[in-house]
Amino acid sequence: MADDAVTYAIREVLSVIPAGCSWLLPIIDDTGEVADFEIAAASGGGHDVYRRGTDRVAARISEIYPSVVDGPLWRLYLTVLRTGEPAELNEFRYEEKRAGIVPRSVFDVTVHPVLGGLLVWWQRLDEDRRRIERTEQLGNLGWAEYDLVTGESQWSPGMYRLFERDPGLGPMSRAEQAAAIDPGDRGLAEAAWQAMETGGVSDVTVRFRVGAAVKHTRILSDVVTDAGGAPLKVHAVVQDVTAREQTRGAIERLSDQLRTRELTALAEHRLAARLQHMIQPVPAAPLTLPGLEVMVGYLPAESAVRVGGDWYHAQELTDGRTVLAVGDVAGHGLAAANSMAHLRFALIAWLAIGIDDPALLLQHLNRLCGRLQVTGTAVIAVYDPGSRALTWARAGHAPPLLARAGTAMPLDPPAGLLLGADDDSSYQVLTPCLSRGDLLLLYTDGLVERRVRATPSLLSDVMAALGEASAAPGEVALAALSGRLNRPSPDDDTCTVAVRVR
Repeated sequence: MADDAVTYAIREVLSVIPAGCSWLLPIIDDTGEVADFEIAAASGGGHDVYRRGTDRVAARISEIYPSVVDGPLWRLYLTVLRTGEPAELNEFRYEEKRAGIVPRSVFDVTVHPVLGGLLVWWQRLDEDRRRIERTEQLGNLGWAEYDLVTGESQWSPGMYRLFERDPGLGPMSRAEQAAAIDPGDRGLAEAAWQAMETGGVSDVTVRFRVGAAVKHTRILSDVVTDAGGAPLKVHAVVQDVTAREQTRGAIERLSDQLRTRELTALAEHRLAARLQHMIQPVPAAPLTLPGLEVMVGYLPAESAVRVGGDWYHAQELTDGRTVLAVGDVAGHGLAAANSMAHLRFALIAWLAIGIDDPALLLQHLNRLCGRLQVTGTAVIAVYDPGSRALTWARAGHAPPLLARAGTAMPLDPPAGLLLGADDDSSYQVLTPCLSRGDLLLLYTDGLVERRVRATPSLLSDVMAALGEASAAPGEVALAALSGRLNRPSPDDDTCTVAVRVR
């Protein structure tokens, strides 16, 4: 049994450790057997299933974790005490029937004998797995690891979904993967291996035959080496980009149609509508996102086929916040629409891997515009329904309009150069707080600008309409605004994202 000075020291150390751990001392009964365990020290930070920290100290296991008694973890404690050898219990499932607590949790537990007691470390698995699985589902992602020494492979659940493979069969072997690659892309796969052998990172898009279908997969991989430079493992992140490639192919086919046929104005408008719906379908009804009601509008230009580079995005993030964005690639025609598709799909991919800072996202989009040799503008905002804070940044784009209790004004604009102008541009972030009933409007310039000389800006009219709508009852505010925004421009596409704070 440890003395008071040792116990105090252990408590001080464990209380500041940012992980789940505790030091248990056995309680011996009159027969010399272990009757219970006292929590003599514990980590802080609320790491157990009840979000408790050091307030567990001096409690008994049978009191605060009664379901553990006589179970597999309890037997592991007794074994480590008896043998003096550390041990592990993987995939330990803790069940709880109390309201307000996750009913089933999964842990990896490690137990070490320390100073007459047990030092217990646990790592929670179920929440991490859930986050990873949702991220993989959102981004059509999976990860794989191949051990070059043992020949063993590991796949995430997303890989099995991507390749439509039964997890019970385990990962595909290298031979099976090679056989599934489309013959026309086998040279790309070989080039990827050569790049990794020289210490580089491989980034290739390869076609795989999955059942009767062909999937386009983007594979980002690298090799881990030992101290002498010998390869040990290959890590790869795989994304299903079939939809993006099919969209790109559809754009190219539509481009051929424009070059080889003389289209009537009606046919041109139909083609424009098809292309727009392919890249970013506009929801017919308002979207319900955490703390928000969102209404998206898109109107193509009235004159000719001026398919533009206007785009939008609205989605819930894995932590319950919402991202909102609008943008406009300079120019018109299929080239602008193609660039717009690149930017929008890239934004979705970055969000899928956890990049959600508006300034950082604009930096990535800026560098992508530089590679595509295009310019454009954008606004990206992230809304937190808990604090009602709107964290936003812009790249040369008009600031959103905020209406509250009948009055509308533009948000104070942060600094930010347009996309594609300078690869080293950085972007300022501002974080105003919204209020219940507020209306927020993100828009592209087709809503307020006209190219005819002496035509005044329509911004004041839009602000007046937004202010009037904000004074309407919450249920009808966006509906009242819809008709006022539904005005196509002769020369530019018009994209609007109208938001009501619920």
